[in-house]
Amino acid sequence: MTKIICAPGSYIQGAGEIKKLASYYQELGTKGAYLMIGHHAYVHDLDDIESSFKDANVPFNSELFGGECSREEVEKHQKQLGECDVVIGIGGGKTLDAAKAVAFYAHMPVIIVPTTASTDAPCSRLSVLYKPNGEFDAYLPLRANPDMVLMDTDIIAHAPVRFLMAGVGDALATYYEAAACVKSDALTMPGGHVTKAAFALATLCRDTLFEDALKAKAAVENKVTTKALENIVEANTYLSGLGFESSGLAAAHAIHDGLTVIPETHKYLHGEKVAFGTITQLVLENRSLEEITKVIKFCKACNLPTSFKDLDMENVSDELLLKAATEACSPNDTMANMPFVVTPEDVVAAMKTANTLSATISK
Repeated sequence: MTKIICAPGSYIQGAGEIKKLASYYQELGTKGAYLMIGHHAYVHDLDDIESSFKDANVPFNSELFGGECSREEVEKHQKQLGECDVVIGIGGGKTLDAAKAVAFYAHMPVIIVPTTASTDAPCSRLSVLYKPNGEFDAYLPLRANPDMVLMDTDIIAHAPVRFLMAGVGDALATYYEAAACVKSDALTMPGGHVTKAAFALATLCRDTLFEDALKAKAAVENKVTTKALENIVEANTYLSGLGFESSGLAAAHAIHDGLTVIPETHKYLHGEKVAFGTITQLVLENRSLEEITKVIKFCKACNLPTSFKDLDMENVSDELLLKAATEACSPNDTMANMPFVVTPEDVVAAMKTANTLSATISK
């Protein structure tokens, strides 16, 4: 039996790290850095990003990310690389996934610089592709994890708290999906079986979230960095990133992917929809009411969706719910990693049950 654990070449976390970006680039390249920058970072952090390159007299090309990690967006940036020899993605999850995909097709190193801790995508050897209209398209497996992941906690502390909590929602799924994959002995994204190390990281991720997420939320609301925030940045990014990739995904992320066919959900962040997917997975597994209640209360305290109303889905038809559930059960998705057969009808039933349970549970 083959077991595989994956990790980025380097993981760097600290205050002010983005100002050292040019020196980190020089560890990997010499001809020039291709900077793919998300809209928020382009507006608010461009001076800090570019100044390190200008001060070091290092060539670079700054390009604005178009907003959707689609095949069309990836191809656009491939054509603009010129003489650059390292791709650097700076921004949110879709910017980073697009940067990884561009580097993959161009056979270049990639540095990932999240400006929020909103997903566990930064560390993985995976890009999630969407259609231009925002619907889930496909998972793109990559040859390797990023060469470097750089987390500037000053920038993350000043980002909207919603992004940090969305990262908590994404990371919350890590343990529960890993546990399902352990039971089913599923193959992980890299094609191996779950390692004890990866499952230990997934478990630590869950424990860190329950211990520090609300304290980190308070820190970001005050735009300050605390030990709790440092811990949650690590949990959202590194623990969850290694935990999901080397332990596996299951129902929670498959349900997220299914929800993308419902237009009303497009305004919600990846981790927000994953949080509801996690609650739905717990219902599918018939976990104890005590455990489901704990997770729902935690999500509510973190301002994460726990009901149809929270996702603007209260008026969605049964036909559209079944379409979303059918997409979640696609053979190309991760529902098959559950330790029992799950049908679209099961998913609809679990979503409706999760919705009703949420209404009965207060913060």
